[in-house]
Amino acid sequence: MSIVRIGDGRRERPTAEDVGAKAANLARMAALDLPVPPAFVLPVQLCADVVAGKGQATRRLVEGLKEGIAFLEQATGKSFGCSRNPLLVSVRSGAARSMPGMLDTVLNVGCTSHAVRGLVRATGRPRLAWDCRRRLLESYAETVVGLDPAPLAGRLNQMIAAESVANERELDSEALERLASDERRLLEDFDDDGWLEDAAIQLERSARAVYRSWMGERAQTYRRLQGMQHLKGTAVTVQAMIFGNGGTSSGAGVAFSRDPSTGAREPVIDVLFDSQGEDVVSGRRTPETEAALSRALPAVAEQLRDTLKRLEREFRDVQDIEFTIEEGRLWILQTRAAKRTPRAAVRIAVDLVHEGLITRAEAIGRIEGIDLAALAETSLVVTGSPAAVGIAACGGVTTGRVAFDSASAERLAASGDPVILMRHDTSTADIAGFAAASGIVTAVGARTAHASLVARQMGKPCVVGCGAIELDGEAQARINEATIAAGDWITVDGNEGCIYLGRGEIITRQPEAELAELSKWRGKEEAGPEDVIPSAAAPAA
Repeated sequence: MSIVRIGDGRRERPTAEDVGAKAANLARMAALDLPVPPAFVLPVQLCADVVAGKGQATRRLVEGLKEGIAFLEQATGKSFGCSRNPLLVSVRSGAARSMPGMLDTVLNVGCTSHAVRGLVRATGRPRLAWDCRRRLLESYAETVVGLDPAPLAGRLNQMIAAESVANERELDSEALERLASDERRLLEDFDDDGWLEDAAIQLERSARAVYRSWMGERAQTYRRLQGMQHLKGTAVTVQAMIFGNGGTSSGAGVAFSRDPSTGAREPVIDVLFDSQGEDVVSGRRTPETEAALSRALPAVAEQLRDTLKRLEREFRDVQDIEFTIEEGRLWILQTRAAKRTPRAAVRIAVDLVHEGLITRAEAIGRIEGIDLAALAETSLVVTGSPAAVGIAACGGVTTGRVAFDSASAERLAASGDPVILMRHDTSTADIAGFAAASGIVTAVGARTAHASLVARQMGKPCVVGCGAIELDGEAQARINEATIAAGDWITVDGNEGCIYLGRGEIITRQPEAELAELSKWRGKEEAGPEDVIPSAAAPAA
């Protein structure tokens, strides 16, 4: 089967329809000589046949993986499944249009017990090696085997308590080795094909799981809500692992070239040191900002800003990237057009015209179909102190009755009242609750997590990382001394990142300046397109 190779000096530019938008953009970045880890792609056309279990598709899948791994071994100088200098890979999805967090990903594939010893030899970092092993066991068991994650999560929590540390990041290499050994014993009854110690089996089954996730409930719900039922499937991208969990000079993060909530011309950068990408995009942890990155690794922060500007010019749109830092070296794992609020979409379209990146006609086309009512800028008449303060993930103000799970949010919304979905953290499995809710609040999380991206795309005011919120199951929550029961009214200020008890007074206004400019452009387009920007509108530096 023909696979697509990315990196190692290649200049191929495959289409999103063939390999998915994620891989197509990876290839484009590699052609620009940006730091992209080498990868190969199994095409979208194979998805339906693999999901249907057709024998010919299985043969093509196995052949493609074998061919692709040989390419990655040549490109990296490492060997898959090796006990001396092992290659580990990530197995990722990618449809022709971005579906953030809706499809499955498996990291650290190939991290057998033999590979752990090889990683220790190659890196001199036993903690990194054992952390990769336990991450693989936890991710693979849930995503590929389909097991309940609770037993492994419980064992992790027991180890954290026994070692008297705050979280898994503080576990030393010896504790992580014991944890991985305990998790392996818990999984032995589910090792019917030997995946625990066979890298090739891990790879094949992970690729199948990514293809299968195309038909998962959250993915189908997302496609229905976004009008994307015409898409044919997902590709599978297999990429050499870059290790952000190798110490304080390593990390993972997400960055936007502009603020996707307001449209402001300043990058938004979130980073977690000594972490892998799933820690950031899952929303289960609250990351640090660009200021922390600049203090710790100033050269990386400057390179990241420069890369964001370059990608925005190349793609002529606001970009959302995922990156990893390995021992002070920056790698770009993904770029895509950023999901943005309707308000930000208008401001960005106008600014890109002024900067000479797009034409007036393109700006008008990009906001075509946006409901003018959705452009309203809401603000809160503040009459007291907020009950909780978090991170503003999506602008706007809304008030509604509290629901603590997606099913309750749907039931409350059906009764006619606006709903606020309040969770400890959110995952993209909450997509139906997002659609029903008027606003979203979480106790932990980040503005760059997949759930925040979806909230912005839907234009739902969202505040994450509200550390003062303590949830008691699905019955009630506490904010300091106050108790909030299901159905109580609260107000969410997504502009300032604040939560207020009760129903607040909301003021609404339209972004008159941007709308007036767009209206003027529309009039000129109807009279005769002026696709060339006047020379006075020079590109911004």
